[in-house]
Amino acid sequence: MFAKPIPGNTTAAAEGDVVVLLIGMRINHFWAAHRWIPVFVGMLRMLRELGRDKSRGLLGHVLLTASPRTYYVVQYWESKEKLYAYASAPDMFHRRAMAVLNRRQLKGRMHQHVGLWHESYIAPEGSYETIYADMPPFGLAAATGVLPLEKRGRYAADRFAHGSAKRAEKQLADSVSRAADDHAVTAETP
Repeated sequence: MFAKPIPGNTTAAAEGDVVVLLIGMRINHFWAAHRWIPVFVGMLRMLRELGRDKSRGLLGHVLLTASPRTYYVVQYWESKEKLYAYASAPDMFHRRAMAVLNRRQLKGRMHQHVGLWHESYIAPEGSYETIYADMPPFGLAAATGVLPLEKRGRYAADRFAHGSAKRAEKQLADSVSRAADDHAVTAETP
């Protein structure tokens, strides 16, 4: 909260794909606090739960507001598989909270007092870049670590290109593997 700014320009130390979940709520009726406060508190509870067990895959998050009515969280995840696993885990609070919410909606108890939304994105390596000037670790950098800008390149194009050599090697290896598999199948066919 009171992190000290890092002088100069830095970038996020993210490697590989980045999984981002935006999830939030909109208060449609302020007077219906008994309907939207549990939703707000439920999100905080889920974040605490995920913070206690790093193996679940949440790397970091930022709490934000878009207006006096709209609150949301930007979450950075290790993988989409870990995000899905948390969302469906029977022993985690998310599953129970969604079951209660779904029952209330079916019974007409929500009465449009609170809106809910989420968006999930997977940004493949080479399709994102970051820069932070005189900032404490924030956003993706807070989730994955901070590097001096020079480690990834002074220009956005250089930072976008980070990892492209590794990506090209992996694509070549995958292509060779597929070709070998195709050749093996062809050789076995009479």
